[in-house]
Amino acid sequence: MGERNYSDTLRWTAAAEEKLKNIPFFVRAQARQRIEALARAADTETVTADIVEQARLEFGQ
Repeated sequence: MGERNYSDTLRWTAAAEEKLKNIPFFVRAQARQRIEALARAADTETVTADIVEQARLEFGQ
């Protein structure tokens, strides 16, 4: 794998964390991974509510 210019751990805004809590607990970990993948694809180290909403629209949640 190539080197990445971001840390392994992304920061989450409070609003993004609140939106994550609306996802059923049994799929939350998988959803978090997919949301973080979107954030990394957008070349950001902070997950915002907008990114969570984008993921919801893309993944049909």
